Amino acid sequence: MEKLNGKKINTAVFISGRGSNLRSLIKHYNKKKSPISIKLIVSNNSKAKGLIYAKKAKIKSHIENFKKINIAEKKLLKKLSYNKINLICLAGFMKILSKKFIKKFNKPILNIHPSLLPQYKGLNTHGRVIKNKEKYSGATVHFVSSKLDSGKIILQKKIKVSKYENEQTLQKKILKVEHKLYPKAIKKILINL
Repeated sequence: MEKLNGKKINTAVFISGRGSNLRSLIKHYNKKKSPISIKLIVSNNSKAKGLIYAKKAKIKSHIENFKKINIAEKKLLKKLSYNKINLICLAGFMKILSKKFIKKFNKPILNIHPSLLPQYKGLNTHGRVIKNKEKYSGATVHFVSSKLDSGKIILQKKIKVSKYENEQTLQKKILKVEHKLYPKAIKKILINL
């Protein structure tokens, strides 16, 4: 991975849905002092709302069907190499990247997860937090490893869960945290490279 030395890091953002973290990253990285340049948006869902943000920001997007994961990942690796991508940010990407893909890409892959990892890995985090009457929840940015939501933690932010909270209110609260946390985590890892 090349050092920062004034050059922005070519980045790909992988999404599956509404793309609120993508929108936040685009907004953040349109700033002059941004350490990254988003060159490619990848989605496994051609109807992902997040693709609208890619179009508005005039960022290339690529849709990859993950029915045959080996084929999909081979194509993706070619696409990433062609676009000289040095960093991948997963932002609500609902597919698990294989060990082989992670090894072959051989550059940082980050993910944002809506809980205080290692607690509540996987899906339906907010529902589980509320069901278990947790006093705190939050968001975590971590490196992607071949095990689900288990890579080295980069940054976490904790928030209080009110006793009147439901899944929707908690999700809204944590999304706001995610939008601030992701850019900070990216900056942190790029400074340490």
